[in-house]
This record gives sequence, structure tokens and C-alpha cells, in this order.
Amino acid sequence: MASSMSLKLACAMLMAMVVSAPLAEAAISCGQVSSSLAQCIGYLQKGGAVPAACCSGLKALNSAATTTADLQGVCNCLKSLAGKISGINYGLAAGLPSKCGVSIAYKISPSTDCKSVK
Repeated sequence: MASSMSLKLACAMLMAMVVSAPLAEAAISCGQVSSSLAQCIGYLQKGGAVPAACCSGLKALNSAATTTADLQGVCNCLKSLAGKISGINYGLAAGLPSKCGVSIAYKISPSTDCKSVK
């Protein structure tokens, strides 16, 4: 009876590890990226002054992206979102981190190879 209970416990633990493994890889969702940077869209399309809320979102996102998986996920989300929004000036996008006083590990550009981001 004890071995039956141990087997059930081991199976439950294995299932929990399998279910939680994908969650560990993608801690930041594209929805979080989108909402964090929503205030940046006007600037990225038209230029002008960078809204404070844009920089706040960028800083929060940068602080949250602590692992390689996070960084690559954010990079891929940025590329995907940029392709869905018309009129993005990629020169402004590339310069946005420095305007907000943030250092990121890659250039914000559709040509960035997100697999190389670490």
C-alpha cells in the first residue's frame, strides 16, 4: 500500500514538473509587452517628445526580463507587434532605450536575430 501511494505521489510530482516547465520558459507574455509599451506607439510613429509613461513601461519591462528566455521572448514580441502596427519609424525605435535611460541587450529592429539575444 505504501509503494502504491509513493508511485501516485511520484506521478503527481512528475506531472506538475511537466506542466510548469513551459511556464518557466516564457515568464513575460506578448500581452505584457504590448501593454507596457502601448504609450510608445505615438512617439514611434510621429516622433516628438517621448511620453514619460512610455519610458516607465520600457523600464518596467527591462527590469522584468531577467533571463535569456525573457529577453528572447520580449524581442520576438517586439518584432511581431511592430509588424502589426503601421508607420513605425525603426530609427526612433532603435533610439528609444537611450532616450529613456535604459540599456537593452539588442537593437529594436525587425532585422534583430532574437535567438542571439542573451
